[in-house]
Amino acid sequence: MPRYALLLEYDGTGFVGWQMQAQGLSLQAVLEQAASRLAGGAPVPSVVAGRTDAGVHAEGQVAQIDLPAAFPPDRLRDALNFHMKPHRLVVLRAALAPEGWNARFSAVGRGYRYRILNRRPRPGLLEGRVWHVERDLDVPAMAAAARLLLGRHDFSSFRAAACQARSPLRTLDRLEVTRQGELVEIVAEARSFLHHQVRNMTGTLKLVGEGRWPVGRVAEALAARDRRAAGPTAPPEGLALTRVRYDPDPFTTTVVDIPEREPVCGS
Repeated sequence: MPRYALLLEYDGTGFVGWQMQAQGLSLQAVLEQAASRLAGGAPVPSVVAGRTDAGVHAEGQVAQIDLPAAFPPDRLRDALNFHMKPHRLVVLRAALAPEGWNARFSAVGRGYRYRILNRRPRPGLLEGRVWHVERDLDVPAMAAAARLLLGRHDFSSFRAAACQARSPLRTLDRLEVTRQGELVEIVAEARSFLHHQVRNMTGTLKLVGEGRWPVGRVAEALAARDRRAAGPTAPPEGLALTRVRYDPDPFTTTVVDIPEREPVCGS
């Protein structure tokens, strides 16, 4: 049974998140229902690199599916996209996965971007894609505070209460804060993150940017290893999963050639 890697982008607005829930529409359900159409109605479970929360977006999410029959990757991409209409979930690329590859456990790095619209007027074009903060933010101070979080630490202060990770230890490889006009961007990279870690770090850095916290207090919050010591959780709409890294990368590694099949978009 061939395994396929899928590079996805989606707008998380209106979804309950990636994972299927008792109520509401999940991104996982949309993908698996489309894949089932290509498997004669049989269930097609998926595995994803990171389970994004309700309202969180993705530009470079990666999922895997196993299908009972082989498809040329481009045809598989187009067929899945056909069956996922009109939902704003799209397969950008499909590829045959290397033997033993797993979308979640084979990942060697993940990247997120958080965007803050820092101006008085509310967003028009970017509604649902940014955190609107009216008070002017001191980006150099936020950047200095972000550097205090780099490296390997116990991130309990930035971990959601519902986080199921066995250990709060994580190695933060990158945390940068920059301004591009009215947009303040926070970019975070690590092998893996705790639940809500990026949003909790963002909410804390915002306090620094507003002048409500001195830069050094971020280090104190980290050392406390207590969620109550850090800042609030930033809202989900400003967050996007931008990339997942693999070695080897299934999207740049040729596995085997699959012969052409009849089109399946209309099946």
